[in-house]
Amino acid sequence: DQAHVSDGQVMVEFENGNFYFTFPNPKNVSEFSMTLFKGREKKEICALHLSKERVISKSNVTYCQTQNSSSSTTFILKNLERKHIDVYTYYLEIFLPPPYIECYLKETYLYVQDKEDCFSLGLMLWIIISVIIFAISCVCCVVACCLRNKNQKCESNSHEYNSEYMPMAAVNAAKKPRI
Repeated sequence: DQAHVSDGQVMVEFENGNFYFTFPNPKNVSEFSMTLFKGREKKEICALHLSKERVISKSNVTYCQTQNSSSSTTFILKNLERKHIDVYTYYLEIFLPPPYIECYLKETYLYVQDKEDCFSLGLMLWIIISVIIFAISCVCCVVACCLRNKNQKCESNSHEYNSEYMPMAAVNAAKKPRI
């Protein structure tokens, strides 16, 4: 019986703002370690060492936790920010039974969108929409005022009683009272 683990069985899930990297434990192995590295320089952020006697969990950062069951090992990344965007690599070491085996299982690129970015993007969108609505309102008011003033000028010109173009009307002479 040889130790066996498959890349296809490694699962990456996103749930409630957390990333879960789950690996099936290698079969027919009594002692092994799983490590999660970050970046191309392979900085160790989380590790889990399992043997028949005990489980040792190690985390070099606050945002990584490990979880183990009889069938799988899970790395949980919580409260991620934009600075956590990087390539994450899973590394497996099998100690017992011999021979010693080490392998990089898989690399996953993790992109995190800042909550602040979402908020500021939404706020910026509302500001732009408000400015556009305000500008449209101002243009409508200016156009309405111009049309109103133009109509008033037209009406006042056509009803001007002292105009020299006003046709003369026959007026009856006022009767003088007789005394």
